[in-house]
Formats: sequence, C-alpha cells, structure tokens
Amino acid sequence: MPDFAANLLKLIFIGLIYLFVWQVARAIASHLGGSPARHQRTASGELVVVKSDTSPGLHITVRSPLVLGRSPEADVLLDDPYASDFHLRLGLTEGQVVLSDLGSTNGTYVNGRRVVTPLTLRRGDAVQVGKTVMEVR
Repeated sequence: MPDFAANLLKLIFIGLIYLFVWQVARAIASHLGGSPARHQRTASGELVVVKSDTSPGLHITVRSPLVLGRSPEADVLLDDPYASDFHLRLGLTEGQVVLSDLGSTNGTYVNGRRVVTPLTLRRGDAVQVGKTVMEVR
C-alpha cells in the first residue's frame, strides 16, 4: 500500500506542475494580446464618453488619426485635470482603432490595465483618462 500511495502522490504532483505551467502560459498569452478568438471581435470606430464631470455622452468618431488631451490644440479636448495636454492618439490600422499613449503623466488605461504599447481597441473596451471613462462602441 505505501508504494501505491507514493505513486499516487507523484501523479498528483505532476498534474499540479502541468496546471501551473498551463496557468503561466495563459497569463503570458493574455498579457501579449489574448487568444485568437479575442482578435476576431469587431473593432469599432466610435468611442462614447460614459463618465465625465463635463462632457458625458460625447461621441468621438475615428476616421483619421485623432489626438485627445487637455490642450486646446488637441483634436478632441478632454476637460479633465488628470489628462495631459496631448494624452493619447487614436488611429486606424487595417480598419481597427489603435490607441497609443503619448507619454502622459497619469497614464491611459484600457479595461483597468495601463497602456504601455499601442493597443487595438475592441467593442466594449473601457478607456480611462483621469476621471474620464470612454467606451468603444
């Protein structure tokens, strides 16, 4: 009986190692852009401000590159004290909206994660700049 128990414990241990490796691989894939099924979702060229002190309901349609920020020289003015003068850029690549942070002080967040490299947006994504929250539609 002790040999059986030792072999059973070995099998359980090997199973746990495989589960651990699988979880690490999933986390890496998620960090690098997700699964292929996630990339098949349709991107939208419109963002709607869903939370803002001054401009809720504002529709931002992306047909060409747009710069969003607090500066009057930005293409879309964000009246948010936590936004940088030129906070982020929205552009189109192969029909999909791509967001790039322009080195903002407080960062740009998509679905709660800080954007550090250009990111393709998808329908339903939440983009946060300071207190302003926009949803991709």
